[in-house]
Amino acid sequence: MEDGIGRKSLKNGDKAPYFELQNAKNKMFSYHGKGTLIINFIRGSWCPYCNIEISVWNEVYKEIKSKGAEMVMITPNTSSKVSEMHAKYDLSFEMLSDQGNKVGKQFGLVFTLPAMLRPIYEKFGINISSDNGDESYELPIPATYVVKDGVIVYSFVDPDYTKRAEPREVLKVI
Repeated sequence: MEDGIGRKSLKNGDKAPYFELQNAKNKMFSYHGKGTLIINFIRGSWCPYCNIEISVWNEVYKEIKSKGAEMVMITPNTSSKVSEMHAKYDLSFEMLSDQGNKVGKQFGLVFTLPAMLRPIYEKFGINISSDNGDESYELPIPATYVVKDGVIVYSFVDPDYTKRAEPREVLKVI
C-alpha cells in the first residue's frame, strides 16, 4: 500500500474506540471498553484467506471463552452476507457487519481497492459492491486486536492480506 495505511492503524497502548454493530441475528452488539475482547477484521465472505481464518478462530473459541475473553469478527459485508457466513461456519462467536467501514476507519485500517484491480476481482466472480452494499470499494486490512478494558494490548496489522495473526500467539496475550 503506497499510502502507508498499515502505519495509520491503532497500535498497542492506544485506546480502542467504542462501537455498536449489527450481528448475524440482526441484533446490535455494543463494545464499551469493558473486559477482554479479541477483534478480528476481515475483508469479506469472498476472501479465501478470510474463510480459513474464520474456521481457525471458530476452533479455538471455546479456549478464548475459558480464559474469560470474548471475540468478534468484523467485515464490511452487508448484514445478510454476515448471516450467511455465520450459518455456513456455525459460528460460536459474533460476526458483525461494519457496512461503510465505520469501525474499520476508526481503527485506521480502511483503504480503497484500486480501480485497475476491480475488473480482475469481478472476473473471478467477486462483487465487492454487492457484498458490501455500496460503491466505495473500501476494504479493511485484515487485522487482529486484543483489547483489555478499553486499551489495545496486542495488535497484528499487515497490509499483506495473506498474513494473519496466529491464534496461539493471541491466546498467550489473553
